Amino acid sequence: MGVVEGLPTEDVAEKIMAAIKNVQKNMTRLNIMVMGKTGAGKSTLINQVFSRNLAVTGVGKPVTQAIRKYELEDFPLAIYDTPGLELGGENAIEELLKESKEVLSKGAMRGIEESIHCIWYCVSTPSHRFEEAEIEFIKKFIDETNVFCVPVIIVLTQAYSKKDARALMAEIEKENLNVVQIVPVLAQDYEIDDEYVAKAYGTDTLIDIVHNVIPEALRNTLAAVQKANLKMKKRRANAIVATAAAAAAATGAIPIPFTDAAVLVPEQIGMIASITGVFGIPVEKATVTALISATIGTVGTTVMGKTVVSGLLKMIPGVGSVTGGVISASVAAALTAALGEAYIAIMVMVAKGEMNIKEIETDEGKAKVAKIFKSKLGLKRNNKGKNLEEKED
Repeated sequence: MGVVEGLPTEDVAEKIMAAIKNVQKNMTRLNIMVMGKTGAGKSTLINQVFSRNLAVTGVGKPVTQAIRKYELEDFPLAIYDTPGLELGGENAIEELLKESKEVLSKGAMRGIEESIHCIWYCVSTPSHRFEEAEIEFIKKFIDETNVFCVPVIIVLTQAYSKKDARALMAEIEKENLNVVQIVPVLAQDYEIDDEYVAKAYGTDTLIDIVHNVIPEALRNTLAAVQKANLKMKKRRANAIVATAAAAAAATGAIPIPFTDAAVLVPEQIGMIASITGVFGIPVEKATVTALISATIGTVGTTVMGKTVVSGLLKMIPGVGSVTGGVISASVAAALTAALGEAYIAIMVMVAKGEMNIKEIETDEGKAKVAKIFKSKLGLKRNNKGKNLEEKED
């Protein structure tokens, strides 16, 4: 077991694991209502966008006579699935309108955790038409639920042909519906014949649109539960690192004597926990312990301990010691940012399938992590305005 100058590495790992659980527990649940005719590809869309198969988990919980709610324990996402409009004429439309309004109204009264945050109306592209019943329903729905301010996105599903999708989009645009956007999507690769496969596209765009219309309090949740847009996860994680580095710099501006460097612990523990939450990748204590020892722990200390020694600082080009025996703001920020950026790089590799999360616990995995961390430290010196050779008065 590694020891961080009076603080065992496993104790730090336990603190990080507790922080990760706290982040996950306190994520506000994202609630999305999905509409559209039967056969519009709603289930495929949901299962390709999100990191859990909510649409194939069995019978959802009924919230009205027709609308069902699908959710999984300890996963901050709920899908409200509505029946297809083709189940009957005017009466079916009016009944669905009534039940949808009921769900929106109840959610709005119960606060952000229960509110519907976004609505996807799915239209099958191969149908080549947007039926009058659908147009009528959407117009009535938007008009009668306007008070709830829930954004509506029309998703052109099964868009094997981009040309057909553009044509259908043009037809829908003529209706001047008060929707956020119309987005064509092919949720998964589609083999047209032995010689040609239409590649999946559009789900990342859909997630970007959702990100822009939901409250800020839900954006980390969206990043965590979706798997369609890795760039979004990286953007949210980078913002977390920037915040943590700024907090560490503020702490370091005191400045901090080496012997009091443990005050940096909360920033870095919180940063790792929040990044883990954004990526939505299950992490175990053994993995976190390996991460700590593979980064700054490789030189006999850690950022999250009581001492930052000159041996560590020599890993940063141009920095051999710290004037006055203190951790300056720039050094505190650089160490925190390097740790965060290295962790993001690892999470990206895991998300892409280039690395298994358990690999971090192996000698080869630790070596890879250490190499990434040292690389990130080296880059800190070259960041404009963040030269670590700057000395404080």
